Amino acid sequence: MTTDIRDIPEAHFDRALELADLAFHAKTGDAARKRQRETLLDCERVGAYDGEEIVGFTAAHRLGLSVPGGELPAAELDFVSVAPTHRRRGVLTGMLDELWRRCAAGRRPLACLWASEDAIYGRFGFGPATEAYAVEIDSSSPLDLRITPDRRPLRLLAPEDAVPVIAPLYQASRARRAGLLVRDEAWWWRSVLAQDEDDDDDDGPARIVVLGDKGAPAAGYVIYRVGEKGAVTVQEMEAADAPAAAALWTYLASIDLTRKVRAWVAADDPLLLFAADRDQVRVTGQWPALWLRLVDVAEALTARSWAAPADLVLEVRDATLPANAGRFRLTADPSGATYEPAGAPADLALDVRDLASCYLGGTPLRRLVRAGLVEERTPGAARLLDAALETEHLPFTGEDY
Repeated sequence: MTTDIRDIPEAHFDRALELADLAFHAKTGDAARKRQRETLLDCERVGAYDGEEIVGFTAAHRLGLSVPGGELPAAELDFVSVAPTHRRRGVLTGMLDELWRRCAAGRRPLACLWASEDAIYGRFGFGPATEAYAVEIDSSSPLDLRITPDRRPLRLLAPEDAVPVIAPLYQASRARRAGLLVRDEAWWWRSVLAQDEDDDDDDGPARIVVLGDKGAPAAGYVIYRVGEKGAVTVQEMEAADAPAAAALWTYLASIDLTRKVRAWVAADDPLLLFAADRDQVRVTGQWPALWLRLVDVAEALTARSWAAPADLVLEVRDATLPANAGRFRLTADPSGATYEPAGAPADLALDVRDLASCYLGGTPLRRLVRAGLVEERTPGAARLLDAALETEHLPFTGEDY
């Protein structure tokens, strides 16, 4: 079957979004649909047409992603869907090929997504690059901590007053932790602070609590909802330090008429260490969060920061984007990096998806060597590259856009 891959005009937005609902077995309310249409205006939009029928749809937000040492332009894939009548016919491959072309034209060396089915995206060069833990706090008794919470006052903010107060804290977190998206004003309102009047779940409206005196820079914030059954669901939390985080967790666990707190956290979240009773604070799940694709390996590697010196030849496999494939010498240290074609024997041989998993500093290459996914041809090469890729904070993406 031959499909026509082309841009989706605004007149076809509703048809494309109805396809996404069909693919994901969803029912989108009017308020959320309105926001989706507004979002698509700012996106790259690629459709697969069978005649005039839309049988495939994907969009890419044109935002940046925090990487070690800074940020890079990225294509954040969303709404990736194929009609159930047209699966396994090359529809997704055709749409992604068009997105890679657009990424090259727009100088976006990275692409990322949340994978609905893990088995699909590895073959397109995506690797799981951040990890999320699900935690649950039993708040039937006061939260027991090993440190003293920050004693500054807590205050509720209305959504319309929140962005100027909390955005600087989010930006500060992006400067020290990879995996976080750039947010403009529209993104804050559409994706973070939106109040869904047509939601059919049991959670109440989003509440925003800030730590710190009015008029002074905030030391932390949390966005959360409370369900009818007494469960507090944390949407997002940022804190300047551990005592600030302790103050916010203590607050969440003390809300009247509630019995538990649920959240996604990074693997190195301080809560997992400063909680005095790990029976009260339990990890209930773990999974890959953001999947990353190095669309331009050379630009991605030379743009990030490096923690230690490394001089290695990498043999990279990339069946989808052949320009990334081959043997290259990576020479890196804290002052920068170069990445050039090489004729010397490889120290490490790996697939581009595994390089993507390691890129943000969250997956040790040595673990992939032990799993048989990366070939270490020079003893110690994986440890050397791990030391260079290391970051002070593990990457994290808590925003399932």
